[in-house]
Amino acid sequence: MAIEILHVSAIVKSALVDRNGDRLGRVDDVIVRLGDTPHPPLSGLVVRIGQRALFVPIERIADIRPGRVEMVGDTVNLQRFERRPGELLLVKDLLARHLINLQGARLIRANEIEIARLDGRWEIVGVDPSPRVALRRLLPRMLARHIPTRSGTVVDWASIEPFVAHVPTARLRIPYRKLARLHPAQIADLVEAASHDEGEEIIEAVGQDRELEADVFEELDSEHQLEFIRSRSDSEAARLLATMAPDDAADLLTELDQERRLPVLQNLPPAQQRKIRALLSYNSETAGGLMSPDFLVAAESTPISEVLDAIRTSTAPPEALAVVFSCDEAGHVTGTASVVTLIRASASATLGSVVRPDPPHVHADWDIHAIVRKMSDFNLTVAPVMDEQHLMIGVITVDDVLEQLLPTGWRRDYGMAAAEE
Repeated sequence: MAIEILHVSAIVKSALVDRNGDRLGRVDDVIVRLGDTPHPPLSGLVVRIGQRALFVPIERIADIRPGRVEMVGDTVNLQRFERRPGELLLVKDLLARHLINLQGARLIRANEIEIARLDGRWEIVGVDPSPRVALRRLLPRMLARHIPTRSGTVVDWASIEPFVAHVPTARLRIPYRKLARLHPAQIADLVEAASHDEGEEIIEAVGQDRELEADVFEELDSEHQLEFIRSRSDSEAARLLATMAPDDAADLLTELDQERRLPVLQNLPPAQQRKIRALLSYNSETAGGLMSPDFLVAAESTPISEVLDAIRTSTAPPEALAVVFSCDEAGHVTGTASVVTLIRASASATLGSVVRPDPPHVHADWDIHAIVRKMSDFNLTVAPVMDEQHLMIGVITVDDVLEQLLPTGWRRDYGMAAAEE
């Protein structure tokens, strides 16, 4: 048997009638209680009788049809409506607002909300973001009936997460566990496409995981990084920068207002301070300003088994650990070995026996064009950065180069972060 889909906009302003068909009032809103179920149940209706907004529990509703909602019995409990914790109003709180579509990590606008009766219970089943259904909602009913009721873009509510910070009485927030299933770049796309308040709600949710919060901040463009970090105290900003990669933290620190840079820097842990101070001594558009100071280097005599153990325990970024560097007694780099090479080698072999000697490198004062030429010519995914004494001081990875080559705001320009209106 086919499930009958009802639209919230067709229920609101419908007549509330008793079992005899006599009009009692009209429907003002539909109440839903969010929880762990894929399709949250309706808990009641807000109805208006005279000048009073009253609550009618869903158990007192016999039938719901467009333009007509029938009650069980012929009396209404004159109980004023008061929102309870965990409840949302579909029209006031959600209709025509942005929602997160977790399937594909995009923002959509709830131009229509669909409900249906499943196994005897009224539930939210979907959201239609099509502008066409928005037009149907805005037009008078006599004209709207000529517009199709559904588009082909309806999203199952099971993939939806609403923004609810604007409803403080609901005491709800976006669950961290849902956003944690997304890649940090996808979460950053959502933040960039959202309004400031919506973005703050997303950042607050991922803030339950300091590492994820830092990863998201690293993916944000500088405009949004500054937008959110300016609202934080010096100690809060330092806490965030302390969990970011040193090169990304240094970039963000230089974007802060001049009077805040030193206080934030001084709030950082000593080890992070040293790394960031060293990076700040280079021009931000050179290899020294782009590099990460975290990499893995070992003596040529180190057994492969120990090198692999060092990779497992290293705190360097995963992309930097794709290549391990060997050095001589003076600390000069003598060769490179990819992780694949190390895995294939005998555990008892030494690092020096498997490296490629005389690795191509870049210098700290090279600009992005020279870096790209070198990495392209030698097919490098990780390039060592050398100082004037030919000592290794950092690495540049492919993603560092791509960030410099891609135009500012490229995600939005190519529709990756735009909201589906």
